[in-house]
Amino acid sequence: MSNPPAPAPVVEDAGSIFEPCSSVAADVRVEPAELTAQNTLGLACRAQHLIVLRSPAQLAGVTERALQSRRVFVLGGGSNVVLPPQLSALVLKVEFKGIALAGDLSDCWLIDVAAGEDWHVWVTSAMKSGWPGLENLALIPGTVGAAPVQNIGAYGVECRDHIESVSAWNIPQGLLRTFSREECEFAYRDSMFKRAPEGTWLIVSVRFRLPKVWTPVLGYPDLQKHFRIGAADAQSPSPQAVFDAVCAIRRAKLPDPVELGNVGSFFKNPVVSSVQHAQLMLAHPDVVSYPQADGQYKLAAGWLIDRCGWKGRRVGAVGMHARQALVLVNYGGAQTNEVLALAHAVRSSVQECFGVELEMEPINVAE
Repeated sequence: MSNPPAPAPVVEDAGSIFEPCSSVAADVRVEPAELTAQNTLGLACRAQHLIVLRSPAQLAGVTERALQSRRVFVLGGGSNVVLPPQLSALVLKVEFKGIALAGDLSDCWLIDVAAGEDWHVWVTSAMKSGWPGLENLALIPGTVGAAPVQNIGAYGVECRDHIESVSAWNIPQGLLRTFSREECEFAYRDSMFKRAPEGTWLIVSVRFRLPKVWTPVLGYPDLQKHFRIGAADAQSPSPQAVFDAVCAIRRAKLPDPVELGNVGSFFKNPVVSSVQHAQLMLAHPDVVSYPQADGQYKLAAGWLIDRCGWKGRRVGAVGMHARQALVLVNYGGAQTNEVLALAHAVRSSVQECFGVELEMEPINVAE
């Protein structure tokens, strides 16, 4: 374990970000908009009704507009969605900004982060400020507000591990509520926000609890390999060293959405019973799996997809990436139906070959 340095000064102009119930309602402008550049898959999508939220003072007006709309859809960084060509919903694009130290306790720091902050920028800021804990989640695309919805995770860490609470606006009721970590009902790539009816919650800010006494999480093979081969600080890596390693590993394995449209992992790693796992091991002794605390096993979806022959395979404008079979990519100009058709084909192959059902990780947004 190592003790990180004292935190550096943080953003000081974030106070209003965490006080959304302003008595002075800000103007809410509704406009049509192209969302092609607002989703990392790069799918062409046009929204007839878009509101860009830059101040929590707009939230009261959002509720008024929402009550007049048939459907409401909240859009963060667009890194976990499959958008349709036409989106008829009232789209709320969250761009609240701000980072503020909320508490300096004996064992941890509490930091409030606005929902519109870029996730990787926030993780980088935490590293520079001497707040460890999120380094395994570096380079994940998307916004801070979207992170709890999906309970993002990578390399043995999930964001719920370091969330203290989540403040969210109930859109239909026009009320702000703060949820404890337990009330968020986090699960693997899931939360109560994700399970709630579309258009119910808009996350305003997230309070993180980051430890003053830090222990690296190096259980995943890629990290074990990195710190075993030629690393000077292999026995006791610093938070910054783990951060740098995660960034290097992700850049080597995953395509940059700016260069090649994708949402990262397109399928969840399936979890199977111990009985099914034993049966799979008999037929496929080299299956990649990870035991879970409840006795079940998490399978590596990328391994399953690779064994079905999809790694590096292209179908028209879409395909499964050559370096990571779990990543579905848009080579340019792909349509939504092409993405969904490929996803269906991959799921069918894995089901037929292994008897395992894959579940899409991104949200398939209806028109």
